[in-house]
Amino acid sequence: MEKTNTAPVEILQKMVEAGVHIGHKKAKGHPKMKPYLFTTQQGVQIINVEKTFEKLEEASAFLKGIASKNGVIIFVATRVPGKLLIQQAAAEVGMPYVVERWIGGTLTNFSNLSKRLTYFIDQETKKGKGELEKYSKKEQLLMTREIESLEKKMGGIKALKKKPDALVIVDIDEHIAAVREAKKMGVPVVAITDTNTNPTLVTYPIPANDKSVKSVAMILDHLVAAVKEGAAAGRQAAETPAEKPAQSLIK
Repeated sequence: MEKTNTAPVEILQKMVEAGVHIGHKKAKGHPKMKPYLFTTQQGVQIINVEKTFEKLEEASAFLKGIASKNGVIIFVATRVPGKLLIQQAAAEVGMPYVVERWIGGTLTNFSNLSKRLTYFIDQETKKGKGELEKYSKKEQLLMTREIESLEKKMGGIKALKKKPDALVIVDIDEHIAAVREAKKMGVPVVAITDTNTNPTLVTYPIPANDKSVKSVAMILDHLVAAVKEGAAAGRQAAETPAEKPAQSLIK
């Protein structure tokens, strides 16, 4: 593809090398992804990587703004390769993540989720302090198993203190419950949208292959960089003393 004013040709080439452009078979394609397609080759839909770059830049700018205000972003992916990459991405920017099943009510019933998180942390703290030793061995075993179960289900969102400001999702079809909760609660969603998904379901769709490790990694790397940049700008702004208004020379 030719170089444009908004998409440097070297970045487009890297996207192609990562397989970002390879979609699903035409028969599985969603009609609302048509604006993001370049062509169809041997029955496989090919994504226009210039569109990918454009939407990726829009999503990155949004997340940068969230991070600059110390906002919270939940990273969501529960299937390989996404779950392996999303956890790493979230860890890089110190954000919560979901790599197991999305817990119903995470957004729509946050008060109840908060109670469960508080209980989980309390039990974990008691175990760490050895306070479970006063119970029988059977009771300790049951409590330990419960803590392990909670860790698996809720470990990634353990530090979540308030409703998130945004979600980043890999494969919206797989996480339609999260998408619906976000829409209901007015939480913006940034998502990788492959050719078999409906991009209008999310706020910031990024047309790209969501099954390729290289493709997902490239998209997430770009988003993580934006979050880091936003967080750094936010810290700098907080550390910079506000300028005092100049005193008038007129008495």
